[in-house]
Formats: sequence, C-alpha cells, structure tokens
Amino acid sequence: MEKITDILIAEDNPKDFEFLESIFLAYPDRSCRIQRAQNGLIALEMALAREEPLVVSDIQMPELNGIDFAKALWSRNPKARIVLWSQHKDEMYVRALARIVPAETVYGYILKSNPRERIAAAIATVLFDDQCWIDPEVRKVQGRTGHSQTALSDIEYEALVDISLGLTDNLIAQRRYLSRRGVQSRLNSLYGKLGLDLDQFQSDKVGDAFNLRNRAVSVSIRRGLINAFELESEETELQNWLKRYKGNIKP
Repeated sequence: MEKITDILIAEDNPKDFEFLESIFLAYPDRSCRIQRAQNGLIALEMALAREEPLVVSDIQMPELNGIDFAKALWSRNPKARIVLWSQHKDEMYVRALARIVPAETVYGYILKSNPRERIAAAIATVLFDDQCWIDPEVRKVQGRTGHSQTALSDIEYEALVDISLGLTDNLIAQRRYLSRRGVQSRLNSLYGKLGLDLDQFQSDKVGDAFNLRNRAVSVSIRRGLINAFELESEETELQNWLKRYKGNIKP
C-alpha cells in the first residue's frame, strides 16, 4: 500500500496556497495529503497534534507570524521540519531565525521569487530528504549579519527599534533602564555599525543637513534591518509599556 505523507501548509493567501498545493500534487514518487492553516495560531495547533510535522509556512501571517510560529513549534517539537517561504530576505528575519533554530533541526528558507522548479526542489530537500536548504540570496544576508563589523548586536538592534518608533533619549532611558549617557553610547554604536561617520555628519560643511536618527532609520530600511510589518508588532509592545509607565508615574 502506497504511503501517504501528511503536509501542513500555513498560508493565508489562497493563490499562494494553491501554488504550493500543486507542487505537492506534482511530485512523481510521493502521495501527499494536504491540510491548510489560514493563520499562525491554527497552524501551531494543527502542527502540535502531529508527531513529526512537515510544514511549509509563510512568514507574514495573521495572528502569529511564521518566525513566531516556528519558534513555538520547535520549542515543543524540535523534530518538526519547516520550510519558511517568503518574499522577504530582510536581515531582521534572518537574525530572528538564527536565534530560534534548535541544534540539529532540519529546516529551509526559500524566496517566493524563485522559479517553480527550484521551490519544488527546495521543499523536497527539506521535507522528504531530511536536509537543510537555504536560499542563496538568504545565505548572502546570513554572511553579512554574521560579520562582526557590520552585524548589529541585540542591544544595537534594540536602539534601532526605539528610534524607529520615534522615542526620545529620555523615553529610551526610562524604557531600557539606562542613563542618558548609556542611551547615547548605544546610539553611537549603532551609527558606527551602519557606517554613519559622525565626524562627517557633524562637520561645518554639512551643518544641520542630516539628522542622524533619521539617517540611521533610512539606512536600516535599505538593508532590511527593519520593516513596517515588524514595527507593527513593536508598536504594540511599546503601547503596552507606555500604559504601564504612565500608570507608575505619581501625580
């Protein structure tokens, strides 16, 4: 009797789901039974019900994004094999993924811009052949984030998020339990990693033409260190903190 392989596709876009489904139905030497989860929370519930889940997951999903879904699933079942497929190769996602992949876990990362044949081969490599497959374009980003002279530390990334959300030095100091000098030290370290020459931007020739905070955000967007999708989540965390902060201020 032919063995049937259960596949979970976590994808909220119907057209993208149909594309992935057609790939699985076209494998010549394997019969697949496909289930779809329309958001990350449903995907997590369905995956946890399986002994060794085989999953293809979008990164940008409602309720729970693909990175958080993978983190939650791997924390409960490191045997789960996940192929993350996305139109994004942002350093932010690569950094987040590097922090959550358990040792010896097989996973993949494929960009949606690839030809159908490459996407099909990448998925088969991870889910059927039990080998990791990372998109070459993502590997380039991994190399850049792993370079000590250009990769942001967690503290520098935290500072980037704070200025991207428009926080003043005073508010950053309150939120991160820092002195004003500590805030400036973090920001100067961030500017250095982003290649912003402080002497250049503060010279008499340039004058007040540049705002270093805005320049840092602009460079970070181009590098893919931040994006609007992730900042929505960060904004929610900020608003929750502001409520607690205001509640602790004595009149």
